[in-house]
Amino acid sequence: MSTATATVRPGAVLADLLPSSRVRDAALVVGGAVLTGLAAQLSVPVPGSPVPVTGQTFAALLVGTALGARRGFLSLALYAVAGVAGMPWFADGKSGTGLVSFGYILGMLLASAAVGALARRGADRSPLRMAGAMILGEAIIYAVGVPYLALAAHLSASQAIAAGLTPFLIGDALKAALAMGALPTAWKLVGKR
Repeated sequence: MSTATATVRPGAVLADLLPSSRVRDAALVVGGAVLTGLAAQLSVPVPGSPVPVTGQTFAALLVGTALGARRGFLSLALYAVAGVAGMPWFADGKSGTGLVSFGYILGMLLASAAVGALARRGADRSPLRMAGAMILGEAIIYAVGVPYLALAAHLSASQAIAAGLTPFLIGDALKAALAMGALPTAWKLVGKR
């Protein structure tokens, strides 16, 4: 194990443990987009909100953390572009830009890059730092998604917060808890901390 630990370069993310190649990077970007699209189909309507609870945000943040800022951003950009072009893999099998929840997808682009950058600084190696990275990622998603929701659905700021933020806080806490355990555990399993 000690020789394996020495081979991990500083600033590595989990994806960097795979043999490096452009094919690997392309496969990871496409795989991250597909994972996000599949997770978006895990959708539960929220009474009084046009935005459902999905697995999409959790997948987007995991993709950014596991792939790093550049590949995570590219993966979410591919997800967004394909969805805009008609791929029915936004929440509830929808596509296009006419969704009042499209701002959350734009926020996921930025959030995946932010958590990926934090992972390169070791945020994915400990539960506490991973929780902080996930909370920051979720905050970025809401910082873009809630104002977009207000504009697209013609809601006041307080109505947008009530419909697009408040109902999701408990679920986000659970997602952060899952990530707190999952990513540091993945590093322990590969024996490279």
